[in-house]
Amino acid sequence: MKDDPRIERLIGLAERIITALETDIAILKEGGHQALATADPEIQKLTVIYGREAQGFDVRIAQSAPPTLRQRFFLITARFREVLQLHTRMLTRVKNASEGLIRAIATEVDRANAPIKTYGPRPGHKPQSSGASGHLSARAAVAAAA
Repeated sequence: MKDDPRIERLIGLAERIITALETDIAILKEGGHQALATADPEIQKLTVIYGREAQGFDVRIAQSAPPTLRQRFFLITARFREVLQLHTRMLTRVKNASEGLIRAIATEVDRANAPIKTYGPRPGHKPQSSGASGHLSARAAVAAAA
């Protein structure tokens, strides 16, 4: 059929992107996150091309394909969806852990920089009279005069 090469191209692109996603997943499972395969400009370019190809793709094209090609297309599409969902979950976990760590550090820095509250007088601080002791003295003076 005339659309068979297009389906083959989508399958090939999906396989290469799946390989990159699986590489990222393995790196993330090991606790790394530096050199992810999906950060490679070539993989990003493939992803854009796949997106364009898939956007103009109609289900009728796949339905009109030979049964073996159609089966390969549906299997790779399902696998792509599963791997992409796992990749997204892994990245979300890393993001949440990183944000949690940053919040914990910020809280600790705020706590460390907070002024220390003591019960005693601060150095160089003269306590202010509440005025109550002066008032009692005046009463005591009136009582003593009577």
